[in-house]
This record gives sequence, structure tokens and C-alpha cells, in this order.
Amino acid sequence: MNIQKLQQEIIEYSKQIGIDKIGFASTSPFDELKERLIRQQKLGYQSGFEESDIEKRTNPELLLPKAKSIIAIALAYPSKLKNAPRSTKTERRGIFCRASWGQDYHYVLRDRLKKLEAFILERVPEAKVKSMVDTGELSDRAVAERAGIGWSGKNCSIITPEYGSYVYLGEMITTVPFIPDTPLEDRCGTCNKCVDACPTGALIQGGQLDSNKCIAFLTQTKGFLADEYREKLGNRLYGCDTCQTICPENKGKDFHFHEEMEPDPEVVKPLLRPLLFISNREFKEKFGPISGSWRGKKPIQRNALIALAHYKDRTAIEDIKQVLKEDPRPVMRGTAAWALGKIGDTESREFLLLAREKEKDEEVLMEIDKGIQMLEGKKS
Repeated sequence: MNIQKLQQEIIEYSKQIGIDKIGFASTSPFDELKERLIRQQKLGYQSGFEESDIEKRTNPELLLPKAKSIIAIALAYPSKLKNAPRSTKTERRGIFCRASWGQDYHYVLRDRLKKLEAFILERVPEAKVKSMVDTGELSDRAVAERAGIGWSGKNCSIITPEYGSYVYLGEMITTVPFIPDTPLEDRCGTCNKCVDACPTGALIQGGQLDSNKCIAFLTQTKGFLADEYREKLGNRLYGCDTCQTICPENKGKDFHFHEEMEPDPEVVKPLLRPLLFISNREFKEKFGPISGSWRGKKPIQRNALIALAHYKDRTAIEDIKQVLKEDPRPVMRGTAAWALGKIGDTESREFLLLAREKEKDEEVLMEIDKGIQMLEGKKS
């Protein structure tokens, strides 16, 4: 088997099937990553969404016996929304982060990896392969970095010279011994813009993230959001792009290579008020195809209430009152009470006082009291 020839064929085929960048890496353990993950775990910086077994995350051979190499792929996604609807005083809108635009990227990348698998197995039938995207054990970024896809930026994203950090990553472990590519040189240098711009200080320093403070993580949680983060959320419904949009390497980068990744403006920049009462079925129909829907509607609805409070949207007061009065979920009632405090008036205070008499949930009662205190502060 001529490895060099096969490798070149794979590179050419990858372009035909819509893979924007491909690289090859060895399967030696990711020792440096292992140390970093142990440190992250000790500091309590992990989100809980990642694979908990550090050995599996850093040793490819545990995932595929006799593994000899890893193929890393990257697909560029759009950074600019065409025909973006305007957010007006009477029709406020929220926003989903760019990585959630278009069809769920897990499906898009799995499609490309499956085609790549078939291509390899046709030529090397005895080969073994194992592909993964995002939810797999391996760190997509560590693999992409080793395979020369890009360097690991201070914003904890892989930054490619061609597409900036607006890329989705996936990888395939294989028993075929491909020739490894050379990692790229880090180009962040002394630039610290992403660290300085992080709204919550989640980027502790270049390349180190406290996931529990990261807005991208916080928008996906299901409970009450800590007060200090509500103020920082703005109109974000899912994810956060600040550390990417501020990056000089992303300036002018906007790629529309893949039809599946084209966003529907009404889906990724939706009206906020209708979200408060959307049914499960409606939510699934409208938002189901995008990756930002994976946690269900509750976090999105809670974030919509916070966004309305951020805008101090008086036109939403009656809707927010209805949520407080009728929603069976404590997180929604409590967040609605807080939102009324942020944007309400004397009438809202009376409403909150009445709600307090009927409310049984302790956490909701605390939020109602917060709302009342805010309104009383405005009055004085």
C-alpha cells in the first residue's frame, strides 16, 4: 500500500465532498493536554458537558486498538447574517451564536466523515476507523492543532490562517499509518483582545477557560442564572461570540461554502416575546434543526426573559406577568419576577406583591422579593 499516494487521494477527495481543510496526526498520547485537563478539573473549570475520563480524552489507542493516525477535518461556517431582521423597540429580538446557525453541525460533519470512511475502506478494506464530532472522547481542538489545521488561540478556539476560528471540527482515528502534518506556529503573539473582551472574565488567561463563567455555557444551563451573569447576557439566547468577533484573525472572514450551514434569519435572530409561550411542538419544528436547540426550550425561554429585561422592554410587561402568573416552571416564574423588577413600574410592584401571596416555591419567592426591591429602589 502506497501511503503517500493514498493520502494525496484522500486530500483531493475531501475537497470534492466539501471538507475545507484536512490534516493528519499521530496517535501518540496527548500528554500536554492531559496535564491541562487535570489542572482544569482541580480548579473546577470544567462544564460537565465533556467526557469525564481524562485517559480516554488523551489516549487515542484506548478508543481504537492498533490506531496509527488521526485525520482531522474542518468546515468553515458563515459569520455574517444575510438579510438580518431588525430589532425594534416594539419587536425585540434575541440571537443564537454563529456556531448554531444552519443545520446542526454534528450532522453535517458526520456526513463528511462517513463519506471519508467509505472512501478509505474501499481502498483499504482491512482498515479500522472511528469518527467523532464534538461529543466524542477526544479533544477536537487538540487533534486539529496537532494535525496542522490551525493553532490553539487564546480564545480557546482553533484559529486557521484561511478561515479564522469560524470552523467546525471533526476527526477520525484509523489503523492506517498516514504521514503526520506539522503543527502551525501560534500567531496570537502579544494580542490579548479576547481575554480583555470576555464579558464575564471566563477567559482566565490566554488558552485557559473557566467554563462555569462562560456565557456560551451559561446560556445552556437550566436552572436560575446567578444575578451577576444576568446583567452580562444581553440578548444572547444561545452561545456567545465575543471572543471570536473581537479576534483580529477573524476580521473580514465570512464563508458561505455549505448550503446546510446557511442560517434562517427568523430562526437565529428570533422575536423574543413569542418565545415565552412557544409549545414543545412549535419549538421542535422551528429550532429543532439547529444545534442550539439541544437543551430544549427552557434555557432559551429563560434567556428570552433576561433579554427582554436587558432591553427594558415595556411592551413585554403583560407577557412577562402572564409567565409569572401561569408558567408551571419555577425558573420561568422566578426569572419573570426579576425581569418585571428590571423593567416594571408601580403597577408591576402591585402585581409582584399579589404574586408573593400565592407563590409556594422558595426560590421564586426570593426572585419576587428581588423584583420588588428593584422597583422600590426606582421609586425612591
